[in-house]
Amino acid sequence: MNLFNRAEIIDQNFSKSLNNSTLPDSAIELALPDVSLGSNDLISIFESQIYSRHMDLKARELKEKGQCFYTIGSSGHESNAVFGNIFPITDIAFLHYRSSAFFIERSKKLYSSTPLYDMALSFMASSEDPISGGRHKVIGSKMLNIPPQTSTIASHIPKSVGTAFSIDRACDLDIKERDLDKNSIVICSFGDASVNHASALSGFNTARWVKSNGGNVPIIFICEDNGYGISVPTPKNWIRNTFSNQENLKYFDCDGLNLLDTINTAQKAQEYCRFKRSPVFLHMKTVRLMGHAGSDIESSYLSISQIEETEKNDPLLHSARIILDNKCLSADEILDLYEIARIKIHHIFEKATTRPRLSDSSDVMDTIISNDMKGNIPAHSDEKIRSNIFGKEYKRLDQQNHMAKLINYTLKDIMLRFNNALIFGEDVAKKGGVYHITADLFKQFTVRRVFNSPLDETSIIGFAAGLAHNGFLPIPEIQFLAYFHNAEDQLRGEVATLSFFSQRKYINPMVIRIAGLAYQKGFGGHFHNDNSLTIFRDIPGIILACPSNGSDAVKMLRTAVRQAYTNGRIVVFIEPIALYMVKDLHKPKDNKWSFKYPDINEELPLGEFVTYGKGRALTIISYGNGIYQSLKAQPEIEKKIKKKIKIIDLCWLSDINIDSILSEIGNSGKVLIVDECRMSGCHGEGLMALLYEKSKNNLSIKLHAAKDSFIPLGVAATSTLPNCETIVRHSIELYKNA
Repeated sequence: MNLFNRAEIIDQNFSKSLNNSTLPDSAIELALPDVSLGSNDLISIFESQIYSRHMDLKARELKEKGQCFYTIGSSGHESNAVFGNIFPITDIAFLHYRSSAFFIERSKKLYSSTPLYDMALSFMASSEDPISGGRHKVIGSKMLNIPPQTSTIASHIPKSVGTAFSIDRACDLDIKERDLDKNSIVICSFGDASVNHASALSGFNTARWVKSNGGNVPIIFICEDNGYGISVPTPKNWIRNTFSNQENLKYFDCDGLNLLDTINTAQKAQEYCRFKRSPVFLHMKTVRLMGHAGSDIESSYLSISQIEETEKNDPLLHSARIILDNKCLSADEILDLYEIARIKIHHIFEKATTRPRLSDSSDVMDTIISNDMKGNIPAHSDEKIRSNIFGKEYKRLDQQNHMAKLINYTLKDIMLRFNNALIFGEDVAKKGGVYHITADLFKQFTVRRVFNSPLDETSIIGFAAGLAHNGFLPIPEIQFLAYFHNAEDQLRGEVATLSFFSQRKYINPMVIRIAGLAYQKGFGGHFHNDNSLTIFRDIPGIILACPSNGSDAVKMLRTAVRQAYTNGRIVVFIEPIALYMVKDLHKPKDNKWSFKYPDINEELPLGEFVTYGKGRALTIISYGNGIYQSLKAQPEIEKKIKKKIKIIDLCWLSDINIDSILSEIGNSGKVLIVDECRMSGCHGEGLMALLYEKSKNNLSIKLHAAKDSFIPLGVAATSTLPNCETIVRHSIELYKNA
């Protein structure tokens, strides 16, 4: 026997220990009558543990043959099968990646499921995998109410908190789109090393924060503590000392090597959480076998004696002793069960290796965009109801207003039309946000639909994702663009990937409003004037909107909500702060940047742009503040070149229809792209490349973008940005020299 082939050693130890009656003892003395489950349930849980183990063993064998692509196994964590038995399918489960036994045991509640084959297909990255379609090895199933998780750092915790909050709130508001039962709870499992991650701490904190403010958060956090984060040991008693005395977080602990103790504790945790509607932290102490993953060589950081000592505490050995002590099965029956499972897993996995895999890029990308297609959106509210909500403002809807006021009107209409819409973020309730965009919404729709969040962008985006799991249409607000970067993993790693990794079976639509970009006067610095949208350019499937004026902002926000509601899309809606209160364009009180509130049915469809002017001498393409600056520059440009120009407002920075833009450019021949974001990585960069690639004419294209610099405070705040004067200069140079 190879001393370093721990999988083979662990496998043989099971049979040897049973045959030699050298099974480990437990410090906790419990018998089957002490728990609420019977012998059949105990045997079922044990069988699921065994199946999970043989999956790990077979996967390692196939990995060596190049037929399997995933080797982070569940060995040592098999007692999570208990949770698969205890918690009903109606309890949505966001699971740790070592939860194969949970998945197998829960699947037994559905006679039509084929969990072993489904998981084998996932191990092999087969396109027939029913959850991810071969895009990733994930533990998930729509039928079993288990959204797939690809995270290894517990970044699923914030959204699990949002989902927990959504359950009682959806019942309270009688949301017809809700998916989860009114008395259900949320299960969220993870490893001990992951609790140190900022996203995990954000989730725990938010759950406690919401509960302390009177909200219900029925969630059980299950920490499967094996004592290691790859090679780094978790300090002794770290989990207990950190979580056992936190307010609004009930702590339970159990010995994950003892099925009866785990069952007993899980039942107590469930009863507390389901009745109190309050967060629970269930700490299950266990072990890790065969290293972190197939590529992890434990002997590089642990001695052989340490490895062997851990293997003596194999959960399957402990479970076998409990099965024997309670006379559920004999030793021979246990060995038969173990070997039958081996044969079954062998044949299932061998069959799975023959199934097709993804190879074509179009097939891989097919599920990036959800296209949920719910059908018609709700009708507009009765005008009498609408006039009551708008109050004194109702008579002012036909008056010209700046962007801030028009967005406020739009949010009121959206909240009236979509009963499942929620608005939340820092300061958005009574204060109405830093710029008062959400003013009066709290008073009109109450704290049940408009509420403040903790000062934590990770929890805001994660919370939105969780709410969307249960039929809500979240409209979270991020106070400043720079603050979003604190939470970008929630959008990139969790929200945007859900449809992709679940073949559209799960979606989390939302409209994220972000106040951003530069050009502010009297209030600046790089945290409040962040002129970079590069992060959003890099995330597949999301919609990115950036209006330049109030009228377009209204129509685009309506489209954004429609896309989220009907197609399950994720929309990032950038609102240029510097343009919020602007009313004038060329001179004081000309009121040329003030607009009436568009007709209630008006929208600006995704991918459409707005054109100013019909001139052919030069075309300027921009968005946001760049449009405002370009329009200010337009008279001077036309005066100096003595010809008319055209300005195109992209509006949508994703879903750009390059053919339509080329058609609009026509035979102009000269294109100036004005981008207020930094030169490196800005949207103008990509647009310029597309225009060159797609154009059949010899276009002369110039990119005028911001300098690669952060924004300073004071009089130099706009020194690195395009402005009216620089746009004039670049336009004339392009016109004369091209």
